[in-house]
Parts: sequence; structure tokens; C-alpha cells
Amino acid sequence: EAMSKRQRKKLLKQQQWEEQKDLRRQKRKEKRQKRKLERQSKPDTDNEGNDRKRMRKEVVPSTLRLIVDCSFDDLMVLKDVKKLHKQIQRCYAENRKAFHPVQFYLTSHGGQLKNNMNENDKGWVNWK
Repeated sequence: EAMSKRQRKKLLKQQQWEEQKDLRRQKRKEKRQKRKLERQSKPDTDNEGNDRKRMRKEVVPSTLRLIVDCSFDDLMVLKDVKKLHKQIQRCYAENRKAFHPVQFYLTSHGGQLKNNMNENDKGWVNWK
């Protein structure tokens, strides 16, 4: 079966890609190891909040309270309820990372929002 020039080029590229797969994998592995060694050898003097994990002793809780009233979810379409769920997740995550986290409360949590959270975010019950 005769192949067009474009098909031959495409096939050749695909073969080269497959042949170099192990080489790319090895390069990625070396790069990860290099970054890991750099992180380990780097002194911990520049703790500007860039660290993935921060010591919990640095956290000073705020006296502010954030209350999200979810009693209006029956007036929303499902798309808006899903957006609200994502916004609540984001607020919770950012609050956990904050140096001065606020007290975060959900009120009137039920209906569509609760069903959506049960389906897509089983860990929400552990938010305390």
C-alpha cells in the first residue's frame, strides 16, 4: 500500500516518539531528583510563606467569623449551585493556608447544595 509523503513523515515521527519514551522518562526522573536535592540542601531561612507546609505554630487564629448562608440554594439552578460549591471549597482551602484563619461557618446547609457536596466532595463533613 502506497503512503503519501505526509503519512510517512507522521509515521516516522510517531516511531521516533515511541523510541525516545524511555529517554524522556529518565530525563524527567533526573530533573525531579535534582529539584529534590536542591530543596533539601537549601537552607530554611527564607520562610516567606512559599513553603508547601508551614509550621502550625505560626498560625494565629482570627476572632473574625465568616458565615455563608446557604438557605437560598432552592432558588438557584444546578449550575449555580455547583459554582457555589466550588467557591465554598476555595474559601475553605484558602482559609486553611492563611496566617490568620477566620472561623468559617456554613448555615442552612441542605437541599441541592448538600446533595451536590455529597456527590462530589465526600470529605466536606470533616471540615471543622
